[in-house]
Amino acid sequence: MPSSSTPFIKKHMRNLMLGAFGLIAVVGLSGQTLLSSTNLVMADPVFVEGPIVIGFADVVEKVTPAVVSVRVKSSVEVADFNGQASPFDLLPGFRDLPEDHPFNRFFREFGERKQESPSRPEHHKRKRATGQGSGFFISEDGYIVTNSHVVDGGSDFTVVLDDGSEIEAELIGQDSRTDLAVLKTKKDGEFTYVKFADKDSRVGEWVVAIGNPFGLGGTVTAGIVSARGRDIGAGPYDDFLQIDAAVNKGNSGGPAFNLNGEVIGINTAIFSPSGGNVGIAFAIPAATAKNVIEDLRDKGKVVRGYLGVQIQPITRDIADSIGLADSEGALVASTQSETPAAKAGVKSGDAIVAVNGEKISGPKELSRKIASFRPDTDVDLTIFRQGKTEIITVKLGVLPESQRQASLREAPIVQQQPTFLDEFGLEIKPAEDGKSIVVTKINPDSPLRDKGLRNGDKITEIDSKAVSVPSEAKKILEEATKSNKKAVLLRVENQRGTRFIAMPLNKKT
Repeated sequence: MPSSSTPFIKKHMRNLMLGAFGLIAVVGLSGQTLLSSTNLVMADPVFVEGPIVIGFADVVEKVTPAVVSVRVKSSVEVADFNGQASPFDLLPGFRDLPEDHPFNRFFREFGERKQESPSRPEHHKRKRATGQGSGFFISEDGYIVTNSHVVDGGSDFTVVLDDGSEIEAELIGQDSRTDLAVLKTKKDGEFTYVKFADKDSRVGEWVVAIGNPFGLGGTVTAGIVSARGRDIGAGPYDDFLQIDAAVNKGNSGGPAFNLNGEVIGINTAIFSPSGGNVGIAFAIPAATAKNVIEDLRDKGKVVRGYLGVQIQPITRDIADSIGLADSEGALVASTQSETPAAKAGVKSGDAIVAVNGEKISGPKELSRKIASFRPDTDVDLTIFRQGKTEIITVKLGVLPESQRQASLREAPIVQQQPTFLDEFGLEIKPAEDGKSIVVTKINPDSPLRDKGLRNGDKITEIDSKAVSVPSEAKKILEEATKSNKKAVLLRVENQRGTRFIAMPLNKKT
């Protein structure tokens, strides 16, 4: 390369170096500016434009101060050895040890050494914590709703507020039939309270449960209303909401809220093989609770309408036996004497299919409807009797505090030769009372055994006709068979009460 070009090369090399240093300086001072200027932009993180999800924080913030924990103490009788508690009471579970257990022997000897002279222990009352649950304020002046089973047997009650403060309370009233109870704080104050929802909740609606699970204090869970009208065998008026919000031991008596902060139910029971939450919990609906709570708060007890009948479901075969088009309603198994139903003319064998024009699906619904009326209320019962429908007006009475079901004594069977009804797998005899026949034998493969008929049961009616001797029973069954009836009703009595059983016809065993 010519020497004359050397200054030119040096000049340009110097410019390139200065440019490189300048680039480094720019990168050092403003890397982002450089990247932007050279279009080297990093990709954005993944973001999905999802639907707006409703949160529960606003609801929880408003209603939580109204929710309380309930602690219950009971008076229990314990032995006192010369002023000292029994050693068996020092640790839980030791009183149940076997007689020959080493610890049992040790504590017995320990107790003997503590006593200077043998003496019988004195028994006295001692307060012990026996339960805990949840509850909520329904008034500013301190009325609290909880479950009856939470406070049952308790003598002292303490409510723990959301801020941790404790207030003594007294039991105003409880109702075991609906498992509801009302407490009242002994201390005056202005408490945050909530109200019951006016509208029935719908399946699929959000629900927020707040309570005291396992004694942990205020805990919030959420889910949806899973089902309505659940009958779990807890009482005569079962009509539970099923929810899948997590509910555990200690949540009993706590509220289930909708998104408006209204109480739609009182958490009462769970279905769980393990004892913990599996997503199936049951709550007393607000519609059921409102009237009961009002009575407990104002009167200390619940006053319900009373009909005075023993009822049972109408199955498909029973409906066929009495000529009813469908299997809805409640069949009157017996009418108790001197009751509103008896005075109005309701009879055994009647099918009650509606109350005040509203259809009845079954015995539970009939019980709930009658109980929802006040005593002395006139109600119209739609009765299906002997193939015809009629309306009977009944003035309801007062449901007895402790309603007892009259037991029926089983009469001794008279010593007569039995009569066999081979086609039904039955052996029958006249009863000693002269008013019925007695089942003396029933074959294992008889269809009536599957329906609950047993030896010793008395049959008082067949197809609404009284029977006292086997020959009458055979004649009625023959006539029903000639009339092409699918089944006839047997009115059966035993020590458990009275009920009807459908006997299928034209069926060999």
